[in-house]
Parts: sequence; C-alpha cells; structure tokens
Amino acid sequence: MPFVKKSFQASSPTALFLFVMKNLGISQGEAQRLIHKGRAQKGEKILLDSGEKIEGEIALTVFEPSESNREEFHPIYKNRDFMIFDKPSGILVHPNTHEAGYSMLDVVRWHGGSGANIAHRLDKETSGLLIAALHKKAEIALKKAFENRTVQKEYLAWASGEMKEDLSVTTRLKKSIDFSEDKHKVLITQEEGKLSTTEFFPLFYDKELDATLVRCVPKTGRMHQIRVHLFHVKHHILGDPIYGVDFNAANRYLDGVLSEKERAYHTGAKRLMLHASKLDFRFEDEYFTFESEVDFAKMQSLITPLSQREESKY
Repeated sequence: MPFVKKSFQASSPTALFLFVMKNLGISQGEAQRLIHKGRAQKGEKILLDSGEKIEGEIALTVFEPSESNREEFHPIYKNRDFMIFDKPSGILVHPNTHEAGYSMLDVVRWHGGSGANIAHRLDKETSGLLIAALHKKAEIALKKAFENRTVQKEYLAWASGEMKEDLSVTTRLKKSIDFSEDKHKVLITQEEGKLSTTEFFPLFYDKELDATLVRCVPKTGRMHQIRVHLFHVKHHILGDPIYGVDFNAANRYLDGVLSEKERAYHTGAKRLMLHASKLDFRFEDEYFTFESEVDFAKMQSLITPLSQREESKY
C-alpha cells in the first residue's frame, strides 16, 4: 500500500509541525498540509492543530512508493527539473484513498525521489503523456503553466461513427451532483457551469469498425471535457463506460462489477480509447515538444467488431 502509518517518539513537548518536519525531513508547508489532511495521530485522536504541543508516541501516515511494479516502465525524457512518462490506461495518477494501491505516483517517486510530484491530471482510463516535476520550484512553475493554459495538449481518440468534418465544440460544463437518473459525472448546461472548447479533426475512418480516429485539441481543461464533447456531437469515445452507455452498464462499471466482456459489448472496447499524444510548453525560457511513443492509430485492434457490440442508442 502506498500509505503507511509510522510511529515516532516525542521525548519532550514539541510543536506538532516541527515534530513532523524533523521526523519526515520535509518543509513547514508540507508538514502543515500533512497535518491538515488528518495524517497525524496520537492514540485514537487525529491531530489537526499544527501548533499544538505534543509529547509521547505520535503516528504519522505517509506515502511510500509501492515495492511492486514501480520499475515497470521508465520516463521517456528526464532532465534536472522534470520527467515525461507515457502512462498506460488503467493506472491511477494519484492514489485517491489510503487503500488505492499502485499508482503513477509510485513510479514517479521511484524514478525521481520523495520530492517528485505529478504536475497535472490525467484520468485513470486515459493513456499517454504525463509530466512529473522533480522538485518544488519546478512543480509550482509547471502547475501554473497548466492553470494559465500555456501548455498546449493534443489527444487522439477512437470515436464511434464517421466524423466527416472538423468540429469546434463550445459548451458550459458542470459537475453532476445527482446520479439518480444517469451516471454522467459532467453535464452540459445552458447557463451554469464553465465555458469549455474542444477542436476535433478526423484523421481516418475505419468502415469495418465504424470508428473514426480523431485528433482532439482542448482549449480549456475541464474534467472529462473531450469525452463529454464527443458524446455531445454523437461520436462518443469507444470504450467509454459512462458517456454513451445506458444507466445499467454505467452503474455496473462504477460499482466495479462490469466484466471486460460486458464492457467490450456495451462500449465497443475493453478500455477507454483516448490517448494524450502531444505536449508543447515553455519552461525557463526553453521550448519543449513531446510526442507519445505509442502508435495509437494501430490500437484499433482493441476495438470490438461491430457484430460483437451493442448497437449505439446515442
């Protein structure tokens, strides 16, 4: 497990944040964040006051890279400031619970040390390029670049049906809070929500699979943006278990009981056919361009034949 509980001894009254800094070798800010997340404990009591004087045995819950699979793959690029990985589909970027198990953070910390951190989001289901900073200064700069939209991203998707023309989709997107009627995590709204734009460029249509390889260029960075926008224009991403399937299939997926065979039938693939293919950004007056080493165009072999999948209702 990536999160482990470790016991330390405070021999004399000490401010909690100083105790955490000393024993874990981290900065004051990092120590305060750890305390704020409820990861300091004395007996059964969670310690949340960073200035509280503590003494005796204190337990701290910390992240440690998993021993298994962490050398499974290596960065495709590494300098003194950051690393670039080609993430496979199906691996979490960050552990979302203490029991989440293996994630990309394990890989990043294994190759970059305890100070390395991932600089942006990439869904578990999405494969492709991922940036990890090697130190705090680089992490702040890279995260700011993503927030300011100065990082140019491109994706490739295998989408249902034939897309014949370039498209530009602009909508408002809002996170759903009611899953009683559908399982869509993000909804298109008329007035509420945040404006979002994605440009789509069809590259190749496979008639036998009734699937189009699409280059996707998001101009904003909203949750599930590409998935929602392609679903909105009737070309949902093959393998998508939430957008483009009925309530029952989506519910079974979210409950973790949808089998690979069922998923292939209902969605058209055993995995989400979305891949982060290109990154362009400037870092410390130097311009970087990275392209994925994965030939995603050839991954049409992962698409379920038409005769073995449910006819789309969307």
